Amino acid sequence: MSEIWLLRHATPLVAPGTCYGVTDMPANQEDTDAAARAFWLAWEAEHQALPAFLLCSPLQRCVQLGEALQRIKPHVALHLDANLREMNFGCWEGIAWADVPRSAIDEWTQHFATHAFGGVESVNDLIGRVGQVWDACVAVSKPDGQAPSVWVTHAGVIKAASWWAQSGGQMIARADQWPLDPCPFGSWRKLSAAERSCP
Repeated sequence: MSEIWLLRHATPLVAPGTCYGVTDMPANQEDTDAAARAFWLAWEAEHQALPAFLLCSPLQRCVQLGEALQRIKPHVALHLDANLREMNFGCWEGIAWADVPRSAIDEWTQHFATHAFGGVESVNDLIGRVGQVWDACVAVSKPDGQAPSVWVTHAGVIKAASWWAQSGGQMIARADQWPLDPCPFGSWRKLSAAERSCP
C-alpha cells in the first residue's frame, strides 16, 4: 500500500460564508506557520525520510503554506499542480452562500455528479482531475520505505481524493455519496491506496 498525505491550507482571508472555490486570496500567516510546524511534527513522528517534493495547488493560500513548509525543510521541493486547485464555482465565486438562489443549490443537489454549479465545473470534473494526480502518485510509489506523497490543497480536493480512494477510482453518482467528514483549515488527512492505477 502507498500513502498520500493531504494538507489543507490555513484560514483564508475572506468573509465567512463566502463561496470562494478558485477565488484567489491569501491565508492568515500566523495560522499558516502554525500549520506548517504541526504538520512536520506529525510527519517526523511517523517517517524518517522527507518527501521528495510537495505537490501544491497554485492558489496562493496553498502556495503560502507550501512555502512555510519549505522554510522549515528547505530541501523539500515545491511543485505546483493546477489539478489540485479547488472546485470552480463559476458565477457564484465571491458570492455569499446565503445569496445563492435556492433553485441553483437544489439543481446542483438533484444532479450532483454532472451539474456544473456556477456554469464551469461539475463534481465529476473535480474528481476526474484529482484522480489523475492520485493515480500518478500511486504509479510511482515504491514499497521500499520511500516517503509518501504530500499534497497541499483544498477541502474539495481532499474530499474528491477520499472518494477516489474508497470507490476504487469511480465517478460519483449521487450527493449522498460525497464524503461529509470535514478537514479543518491547516489540518490533514492520510489516505492509503493500492499500488496500481485505478480504472
